[in-house]
Amino acid sequence: MENSVQSELCFPQLANLSCRKSMVESTGDTILNVLLSLTCAVTVLLNLLVIVAISHFRQLHTPTNLLLLSLAISDFLVGLVVWPGEIYIKTSCWALGDIACFCFKFASFVLVSASVGNMVLISADRYVAICQPLRYSAKVTVKRIRLCVYLCWSLSFLFCCIFLKDQLAHPENFSSCYGECVINMDMETGILDLVLTFILPLSIIVTLYTRVFVVAVSQARATRAHVTCRKVPNSLSLGARKSELKAARTLGVLVLVFILCFSPLYLFSIISDVGFSTSQFFLYLFYFNSYVNPLIYALFYPWFRRAVKQIVTLRILQPGSREAKVV
Repeated sequence: MENSVQSELCFPQLANLSCRKSMVESTGDTILNVLLSLTCAVTVLLNLLVIVAISHFRQLHTPTNLLLLSLAISDFLVGLVVWPGEIYIKTSCWALGDIACFCFKFASFVLVSASVGNMVLISADRYVAICQPLRYSAKVTVKRIRLCVYLCWSLSFLFCCIFLKDQLAHPENFSSCYGECVINMDMETGILDLVLTFILPLSIIVTLYTRVFVVAVSQARATRAHVTCRKVPNSLSLGARKSELKAARTLGVLVLVFILCFSPLYLFSIISDVGFSTSQFFLYLFYFNSYVNPLIYALFYPWFRRAVKQIVTLRILQPGSREAKVV
């Protein structure tokens, strides 16, 4: 009986100070771990293609694509750092120490905050493009978007430092036993995180895209009316309007998928009696969004498919490939 109990301890030599962990893995757990590992690998690969494509081709250096680049970087880091860490925590005891545990959880918090910030910026970009099209080129420039992206990541880092200041100062005080890697926040900090990371940004995203949807529908009807009456004064401006509407629909899908993957994690975290397996499922659902995003690009953006073809065939190594037409 004693050997059986010790076999479930993370560190048997520490007796009562050690966490308990079942060392028996079912077939279902094994299959799940394999699927999670494959998802992790594909997430890294697909987002790396997005990063290389937008960074390499000059035609893709647009304000909107810079926001997609920032989102792809956060998704790439989720696949490279967060997914493997969560799989490790799920399948074994944490043996890397308190500082490494804090760094991992801190990185997870920063990436979540940065992803939310990127979605707010994408929604704002589409709002200006659709609702204020004549001012878009003046208001939304590459320089300003770079500044917004920099502020997004900097504020995410700053907020997480504030949220986790106690763990940052004394990471060893927040583990109930050896072999555990968790982040604990008091009620006030949890409410602040809920407001700043979920309620406020989600309200902004929904408000902006509701306005975008209403204006996009009215513009689409006006465009069809012009075409029907043969009163299109400028085919170039009409084509630009259609392009903006198409971009709004595509990014709308991106935002909608993000909300569907993101909301359950926070909504069910409010319920105190939610089980570990349930909360773990919603955590995986949120991280799964990092896998889905580049698939949306592949489905809706021809430039992404053309860029990937250039990358896979190694044409990007040829001189002058940065100037290739992919749009």
